[in-house]
Amino acid sequence: MAGPSEEVPVRVVGAEAKRVKREALGIADPHERHGRASGAMQQRAKPEGTQQRVYRYRFYPSPDQAEQLIRTFGACRWVYNEGLALRSSAWEQHRVSVGFAETCRALTGWKRAEGREWLRDVSSTVLQQALRQLDGAFSRFFRKSAKYPKRKMKGRSRDSATYVRTGFRWVEDPERPGTGSLTLAKQSARLDVRWSRPLPAGQLPVRLNVTRDRSGRFFLSVLVEERIEPLPPVFRPGESAPKAVGLDLGLAALVTLDDGSVLDHPRLLKKYGEELARRQRELHRKKRGSKNRGKARERIARLYATIGDVRRDLLDQFTTHLVRENQVLVVEDLPIANLLRPAVGKGRRRKAKLNQTIRDAAWGELLRQLRYKCEWYGRTLVIVDRFFPSTRRCSECHTKGPRLDVSVREWACAECGTVHARDVNAAVNLRDEGMRLYWLVAAALPPGRPAPCVIRASELPEAVLAA
Repeated sequence: MAGPSEEVPVRVVGAEAKRVKREALGIADPHERHGRASGAMQQRAKPEGTQQRVYRYRFYPSPDQAEQLIRTFGACRWVYNEGLALRSSAWEQHRVSVGFAETCRALTGWKRAEGREWLRDVSSTVLQQALRQLDGAFSRFFRKSAKYPKRKMKGRSRDSATYVRTGFRWVEDPERPGTGSLTLAKQSARLDVRWSRPLPAGQLPVRLNVTRDRSGRFFLSVLVEERIEPLPPVFRPGESAPKAVGLDLGLAALVTLDDGSVLDHPRLLKKYGEELARRQRELHRKKRGSKNRGKARERIARLYATIGDVRRDLLDQFTTHLVRENQVLVVEDLPIANLLRPAVGKGRRRKAKLNQTIRDAAWGELLRQLRYKCEWYGRTLVIVDRFFPSTRRCSECHTKGPRLDVSVREWACAECGTVHARDVNAAVNLRDEGMRLYWLVAAALPPGRPAPCVIRASELPEAVLAA
């Protein structure tokens, strides 16, 4: 904080800011269009009743296409870093704020500069989308939901490029609706896409995202706007109450349901641990900068890609089954970031092993899938407060017992004598607490209005929680 004799830096605005941008930063003034002032760009509105959905496909580019895409990834990375440097220096040196529009005008100057002709070989819309991503990173920083944007590095940052509707050509195959010919900007040949499932018939893709992972595989993520029909409501047998399920996430078992069924922890990092260690030793013996070292690194990347594919497929099938079979799903608000705190001091090796197991469990991905699938299919996800004593509360008499060590898997209630399995008891308590919150929220809604897709206990008023 500035002292009493220090001057607080003041943001430069108005004509002085325009002069600094033009003379010091090299940002051209906006051109007038036929004597009329240019207004703010209107964002495209999503059609009513539609949901945005991403379909992911693998494609196999030709050598020329792969080379052009690699140049595109590099150009996007360079433009992102240059825009970050421009916005940072503008504020640090001149106290001038630079936004997305100014960086787009600076991009025109970068492409015309001597020695940067290679930027013209990449579609301008793709480079503008890289600046759009930078602007989104700054927006998240200003909302205090993310850290200050960092530079992208070759080999460490993900290779990706975003194409809007003016950056690709899509021709649907009339014999196979939902599939067709897809050609990217600055390319003449269509992509060899493996259509594992069709897109919604008759829908023009809104946006494409082309990525390359560490193992060298190319993927195409297609964003479309479609109408997703909600699933029929699911009620308890013989009752009008919605069917609910409580989920207790853990490490002994990945997920335990209130009926006692369990999804085992796959422990993929442990399963492939010996092979990973062997590959890492091979990499360590290779000379830095050699082709053999690059091949060894690619073999490790392919192994990690296999682990990620197996994990995502397992979670996708499991969450889809849960959403189809239940109307209300109840989970606990886990502080995953706090659980993954760095391993320091005494017991750091044990904590590091615990952190690895938590990352291997992918709780965050499981909760993310549950959230968007409930939104798509008309289900309700209830997130119970993290301080709710689901583990040490008796699900029969609701007596709160003492704290339990992680090694204790069964315990008996001191009041009613019921013997509980730790995880099953927690899942039952979560289900009961989630349904209590569900009925409180449903009672406060107007007649005929469905329950919201997500109910978070930490966001409800105190009066509702105490009811």
